[in-house]
Amino acid sequence: MPPERLHAALRATPNGAWLDGVLEKALDETTAAPGTFARSFAAAGRRTGRGPLPGVPGWTADEAARALLLAALPPGRAATEALDLYHHGDADEKRAVLKALPLLPIGADAVPLLTDAIRTNDARLLAAALGPYAVHLDQALWRQAVLKCVFMGVPLAAVDRLEERADAELAAMLAAFAEERQAAGRPMPPDAVALLARLTSDPSGRSDEDQDGRRTTEET
Repeated sequence: MPPERLHAALRATPNGAWLDGVLEKALDETTAAPGTFARSFAAAGRRTGRGPLPGVPGWTADEAARALLLAALPPGRAATEALDLYHHGDADEKRAVLKALPLLPIGADAVPLLTDAIRTNDARLLAAALGPYAVHLDQALWRQAVLKCVFMGVPLAAVDRLEERADAELAAMLAAFAEERQAAGRPMPPDAVALLARLTSDPSGRSDEDQDGRRTTEET
């Protein structure tokens, strides 16, 4: 999600101008009081509201404001602030950090945050962890996270690059889970059934040899 689009959409909200007024002060390390950035980040929910962001599905106004605050940080400071804000934030703040990660020049430094979010039982954090930044997750953990989405009823539409990354190993995991559900008399979510059908009929165009090669690479 380009920061420019988020900023334009935020300005269209009733209280979106708050961010423009606070950015310079929150980012100025020379004159701002200690903790100004963290306080501004926390205040976004109250200042901009938590309503849907117009024209940007899946984002709220406070998430956009928080993501833009992080994106405006100098590269050397972004990773440190993201980690700190996530670990000390409430669920809304954690989710905003996760959604901001693709906007930050931090490489794979924030993968531990994804791992933490995947371990929780918060469906919103799990969905946010599987956005574009999940490209940095190794395939084994990514598969486990997708399976957890199915278990928790998180729509698979939340998983970035699902069709590209889904493989025969994921199909086997889904098939085993489907058998467990059937034995318990519980249905699989329709999107998981559809994904399993696609993988079974055409495993993403990958041959068994390709899959064996991928497993060998991961095991080593």
